Amino acid sequence: MIVTSLLMTVLKHNLAQDSNGTQFPDLAYVQNGHERQKLDLFLPKPFNAGDKPIPVILWIHGGGWSQGSRKQCLPVREGYLEQGYAIASLGYRLSGDAIHPAQINDVMAAVVWLKKNATKYGLDRDHFAAWGSSAGGHLASLLGTFGGREVGKDTSRVQAVVSYYGPTDFAAFVKTPGYERHADASSGESKLVGGPVLEKAEISKQVSPTTHVSKSSPPFLFVHGSADPVVPHNQSELLFDALKRSNVPARFHTIEGAGHGGPSFSDKKVLALVDQFLQYRLKGQGTDFPAYEKTASKSEAPANGRGAQPRQPAGRAVPWSQLIERRDTNKDGKISQSEFPGPAALFKRLDQNGDGFIDKSEYPQNESIV
Repeated sequence: MIVTSLLMTVLKHNLAQDSNGTQFPDLAYVQNGHERQKLDLFLPKPFNAGDKPIPVILWIHGGGWSQGSRKQCLPVREGYLEQGYAIASLGYRLSGDAIHPAQINDVMAAVVWLKKNATKYGLDRDHFAAWGSSAGGHLASLLGTFGGREVGKDTSRVQAVVSYYGPTDFAAFVKTPGYERHADASSGESKLVGGPVLEKAEISKQVSPTTHVSKSSPPFLFVHGSADPVVPHNQSELLFDALKRSNVPARFHTIEGAGHGGPSFSDKKVLALVDQFLQYRLKGQGTDFPAYEKTASKSEAPANGRGAQPRQPAGRAVPWSQLIERRDTNKDGKISQSEFPGPAALFKRLDQNGDGFIDKSEYPQNESIV
C-alpha cells in the first residue's frame, strides 16, 4: 500500500535549519510592516571586514500564495551554505492578507533591503539568484521578468532564476484540460487576483511572468515534473518559449513521471543542474549550459545524504490536525478540492458522501491511503 507522495510532500513537517554558518532570523525588510514581511538570512561563515562579498540565493516558499513558511528552506537543507552562498529565505504577505501585487512587491522590497544592507552582512549585491517552488517559483519568475527591468544601484534586479514547477500564465493555466478547477473562485490563483481568473483578465495578465519577459530578463532554469497534477507541465514551457523569443538564456529540465514536488526535485542529477547554473551565474565558475536546451531525467533520489527527503512512516496519512491547519484557508473545518494538495482522484475517493468536501469523519486517521 502506497501513500500518495504528493500529499506527503506538500504537508511534511517544518525542517529545522541547522548549519555551521551565521544565522540572522526574523529580519524586517519593511519598517513597521506586516508580520510576514520578514526574512531569515544565513551566512556560510561570520563576515569580517575585508572578506570577499558573498553571492546570494533568495528562497521563496510555495503554498498556493495562501500558506507556507520561510522556515522551510530548501537551499539550506541541501547544503548551499556549505557551497559558499548566503541564503535569504523570504516571507511575504499571503493572499488572505492582500491580493496581487502585494506578494511581488514584498519580494522586490526584500531584495532592495538586502542590497541596501549588503555591506553590513557581506553580501554581493551584483550576484543574486531567485529560487522558488510552486507559488514561490511563480514569484521568483515574476521577480526575474518584472523586477529585471529596473536599473540602479539598489534595485530588485537578480542575475538568475530557478523555478521549480511555478505557474507562468494564469489564463492558459486555467484553460488547460484537467486543470479547469483552478478557474473557480475558490482556487489559489483566483484568490491571488481577487476573483475568478478569467473574470479578472487584466490582473491575471499582470500576475503572469510571460507578460513581462524582455531582453533584459535574467537567465532561467526550469525544473518541472511531467505528471504534475497541480501545475501543468506546459506552464514552465510557456515561459521558456517566451524567454527564447527574447533571446534570454534558459534551460528546461523535465523529471519524467514526477508530480508536484517530492524527492525527485532533490535528485542528485537535478541538483547538479542547479549547482552548475548557480556557480556560473553567481560565481563565474564552471561552464554555462547550452541555451534553450531541453533535458529530461528519471528520479534517482538518494535515501540518505544530500538530496534526501525526510521520511514519514510508509503507508500512513498525514494527520488530520496537520491537514486542516495548513490547508483549510477559509477556516470552515473542512477541506475543499481547491484546498486539497493531492490529485482529484484521491480527493474524490476520500469525499465519501460526495458533497465536495472532506471532513474529519471521512479522513483516514490511522489507515493507509492506497
